[in-house]
Amino acid sequence: MTQDEALKVLKTGANVFLTGEPGSGKTYTINSYVRWLREHGIEPAITASTGIAATHIGGMTIHSWSGIGIRDHLTEWDVAEIADKSNVKRRARGTEVLIIDEVSMLSGNVLEMVDMVLRAARERTEPFGGMQVVVVGDFFQLPPIVRRNAEPTIDYDESESPFAFRSRAWAKLNPIVCYLSEQHRQSDAAFVHLLSAIRRGGDVEKAKQTLKSRSVREGDAPADAPRLFSHNKDVDHLNTKRLQSMAGKPHAYTMTSHGPESIIANLKRGCLSPETLTLKQGARVMFTKNDLSGGAFANGTLGEVTAIAADGVPTVRTLRGSTISVEPAEWVIGDSGRILGRITQLPLRLAWAITVHKSQGMTLDEAVIDLREAFEYGQGYVALSRVRNLSGLHVLGWNDRALETHPEVQEHDMEFKRRSADARGHFGMMNSIDHTEHVHRFIKAAGGSIAGGVAPKKRTQRTAKKGDSHASTLSLAQAGKSIAEIAKERGLKQSTIIDHITQLYMKDEVTREQIARMISPALKKALPHIEAAFKRYGTERLTPVHQALKGVYSFDDLKLARILTE
Repeated sequence: MTQDEALKVLKTGANVFLTGEPGSGKTYTINSYVRWLREHGIEPAITASTGIAATHIGGMTIHSWSGIGIRDHLTEWDVAEIADKSNVKRRARGTEVLIIDEVSMLSGNVLEMVDMVLRAARERTEPFGGMQVVVVGDFFQLPPIVRRNAEPTIDYDESESPFAFRSRAWAKLNPIVCYLSEQHRQSDAAFVHLLSAIRRGGDVEKAKQTLKSRSVREGDAPADAPRLFSHNKDVDHLNTKRLQSMAGKPHAYTMTSHGPESIIANLKRGCLSPETLTLKQGARVMFTKNDLSGGAFANGTLGEVTAIAADGVPTVRTLRGSTISVEPAEWVIGDSGRILGRITQLPLRLAWAITVHKSQGMTLDEAVIDLREAFEYGQGYVALSRVRNLSGLHVLGWNDRALETHPEVQEHDMEFKRRSADARGHFGMMNSIDHTEHVHRFIKAAGGSIAGGVAPKKRTQRTAKKGDSHASTLSLAQAGKSIAEIAKERGLKQSTIIDHITQLYMKDEVTREQIARMISPALKKALPHIEAAFKRYGTERLTPVHQALKGVYSFDDLKLARILTE
């Protein structure tokens, strides 16, 4: 599937798993989608599985955003408590599009917890509370870290698999698979074949021969190329050693921060620039952030410090010959378009060495890679796929694990490709009128503006729009229409109409008797049973009642029943 085809699917509001090989354009595609959403007044929640990935996309970790934090399991009462927190409830109810990047490193148990909290916070039974969910990543890359003997979340379908795609939440979400097939990083046929062989787990002997052709001894490795190691200890040792061996005056740059300590701590953990960066003229450096203003550098661009001005501003000459005066950059955690915290530092780090883990998402022109101590599935694949061409690859050595990808992912990959091909065929046959109708329906349901090129709506604009929408619902209700009939006539979900009815009731614009005439016969019959649960657990929160009734009645049913049994 091409990037344009994937965007066509995303714009319909469907749940999507956006995947593809390294360099296929996943980040470019999702950034294009985010721009399109904002042009139509829809602010997505942008999250990632790790702090490093979150800083790459200007978002926050899914753990922080959803309120689950560092928990590895949730009870029913934990879910109710988290969902009732004001910040979690505000995020959940104010979000119609949730993006989760680097999903390969997110365990199925965590995905289950996020799903449970969002359903409770939004008081809706649909997966993730009915918002569009876009998961992005490549399961052939680094897998999730799962704590041994961790207690599973309530209702989690525990199995041997740690992967998100094996979870019940993923199955209920049932995302359309968009498997990007174009290659925008590697163009070298021999190199592409090498990576494909490792990815598929086939023709390993030929892959080894290709790696041998790029093998170098320690003393013969290019001194200026960054080195990728499996462990932090090797990275720290080499960077410190190389800097200390250089002549010249050291210049230290200290990170500044603004925001709550907990948010700043998350930002620092995810930022590739260190809290204290020490540079000397001649130091080998790597840019740690994309230049969004002019594209002069990207995360992973390599260079050398050629000068440090009197005011401390360093000048870096990149390997491609560009000269850049490097100014401090910001890393932020945002939520619904608001900045919650920021750190400021030069977008640089010493680049004689870096870990494979921190290299994920980077594109390198050249690298010296040491995989002799590789210990995880996908580690070698991630390291090798950072480099653009085979000529830029220099391998000090590897072990057998370095050339392995997870067998469970290999097994499931064919299913992902098949489902992507089916989606491509389905959306390819959709005519432009039908597609436009789907897109407009999604924009409308998400509270956006169909007219392109608009800024995100301010609260007053959204309130006015909601007022108009409520008035339309009220008019149909007064005409004796049922909730199902109003939803069909207005082209909206029944849950949206129920929200309208609830708010209209609170403003005394519809009566309890009118609502009783609008509900389904099944709900009318169940009212005494639901009323008994409300008497026992109270009417302040719906989640305890929903759980006590074993999920038989939806949150929408309970909202109406609460009014009718008061």
